[in-house]
Amino acid sequence: MNPPRCTAEDYIQFLLATPRACTATEAARVQPDRSPDRPPKPPHDASTRLLHRLEPDPPALWAEVRPLVDRDAGVLVADDTTLDKPHASHIQLVTRHWSGKHYRVVDGINLLTLVWTDGDRMYPTDYRLYHKAVDGRTKNDHLRDLLAEARGRGFRPRCVLFDSWYAAVEMLKQIRSYGWVFVTRLQGNRLVRLDRGEPTAVTAVPITEAGTVVWLPGFGLVKVFRTAARDGGAEHWVTNDTGLDDVGRLVFAELSWSVEEYHRGLKQFTGVERCQTRMAKAQRNHIGWSIRAFVRLERHRFTTGVSWFEAKVGIIRDAVRAYLARPSLTLATP
Repeated sequence: MNPPRCTAEDYIQFLLATPRACTATEAARVQPDRSPDRPPKPPHDASTRLLHRLEPDPPALWAEVRPLVDRDAGVLVADDTTLDKPHASHIQLVTRHWSGKHYRVVDGINLLTLVWTDGDRMYPTDYRLYHKAVDGRTKNDHLRDLLAEARGRGFRPRCVLFDSWYAAVEMLKQIRSYGWVFVTRLQGNRLVRLDRGEPTAVTAVPITEAGTVVWLPGFGLVKVFRTAARDGGAEHWVTNDTGLDDVGRLVFAELSWSVEEYHRGLKQFTGVERCQTRMAKAQRNHIGWSIRAFVRLERHRFTTGVSWFEAKVGIIRDAVRAYLARPSLTLATP
């Protein structure tokens, strides 16, 4: 059996190099001519067949990231994002999701990622695609799977960080059962009990500047902090580490923003939203390889100090320089 003309590594490198067009056809068009001692140039449909032939493989991401993370340090941050697909009603994974970018419900693919960071580096370690209509699993189910997988891989994080959407009692108990600390936010209507009193919405409970220990029904003792929100309201942070002070909470809160930086880099520099193939398997492969392309960018940034933007533009800049040295679109001579 002949080996495939196009590999996952070829596709990842294409995603790193291409400025906008992320189609399989474009991947074939830009392939360089091969030397006599190398395999022949892939045919035009090699990338298409690659996307549909291989099974999506999230463990391949872990195999690449494993040497780059310290499982005994850092924090784990989880969040989801919507990959915009405004004109793709026939793509199998596309459904309606809330978009924090557009502040409304849009058509897209919902991606949930678990990111490891120590403040200097951030690497996605695992991911899931939310498609409840097919697999029946909620976002909380997917995150619980991600955390269970992280524990099986030997992670012992300083803290687990996530949004209030995932702060269900079952999630909090799972993290506590691993011996881990969590820091998350609570919705303002979440009920807590202060000094054995009646369950009261957390917004109505007096919270000191240093945080207040309360009883979270169904879970137990937690410490709640109240901070000013950007819209002028209040945010409520909660942790099972009752000894955590506000300085420590602030450190973890700043680390939690790393997942938003990851989402921005993934969308801007890897073309994760630009694949237009209709089949679910092909979309899953494209998304997985886009995440691995981000890992390359982040590793390059950490080891060289070159930003994601500069690394991406540097590739394009070399192509522009080569063209300017020998321009082909010139005025016709009379």
